[in-house]
Amino acid sequence: MNAYWVSVSQITILSLYLLAAAAFAMSRLPRFEHQSRPYFFVAAILVAIGAVLHEQHLFALILPGDGFHLSIGSAASMIGLELALIALFASFEPTLRGMSAGMLLLSAATSLLMSPSVEQADAVAMAWQVRAHILVAMLSYGLLTVGAIVAVFAVIQERRLHSARITSANWLFAPLETTEKLLFGVAAAGFAGLTLSIASGLSFVEDLVQQSLAHKFALSLLAWIIFGILLAGRFFAGWRGTRAVKLYLWGFAALCLAYFGSRVILQEIFNKSWG
Repeated sequence: MNAYWVSVSQITILSLYLLAAAAFAMSRLPRFEHQSRPYFFVAAILVAIGAVLHEQHLFALILPGDGFHLSIGSAASMIGLELALIALFASFEPTLRGMSAGMLLLSAATSLLMSPSVEQADAVAMAWQVRAHILVAMLSYGLLTVGAIVAVFAVIQERRLHSARITSANWLFAPLETTEKLLFGVAAAGFAGLTLSIASGLSFVEDLVQQSLAHKFALSLLAWIIFGILLAGRFFAGWRGTRAVKLYLWGFAALCLAYFGSRVILQEIFNKSWG
């Protein structure tokens, strides 16, 4: 793919996501109440176009020819694509459109991380089981990334309420009860995906130490335990508020180290491929 057209495509995707984020945010503000529906439709169309372009660009880099190549930038951008799609579907609930705008800002940033320098020779052949494992892992990570964004929104909203800072910007936030329900719903879905990812990974990994995957497995297992405790606490003890948000973010931090930290360790220190 020509470097010039790669840059043009990335700028186009970035612009579409940023414009959609602005339109979603404006659709929630009281001063644009009478134009909220047109803003929503415009934003939804922009996200849909941006996601199509994003997908075409991204998978041309990840799947060159018959090979497979997943860099740190492409992995982050894949999560950004999932965030954009989730933001689009979440926006059908009016109170979540401000949160959708936040997701799209992150998607816009990750669209610039797709490297145009990937050569077909860099791609490696992988069994379908390995490709399926990576796909499930990235999808579950994307869901839990959405949860992290929801958690940050909850923290900001709670602090604004405690400080009595009630302004029109509060319309960008969903009610705390709705935010917490969304957070635990995403956590449950992400936990299920993470469970499947760990189980599928162990089914074809012969030696964690020899394949330099011990650190990745340990951190993924730590994240799985933290999310499991969080969900158990919610179900049996009704955990909510600051305690639940902080525990979620600790689990997400462990997961970030498992995915991106492992990629850096393998590639930069051990000079080995990821997966």
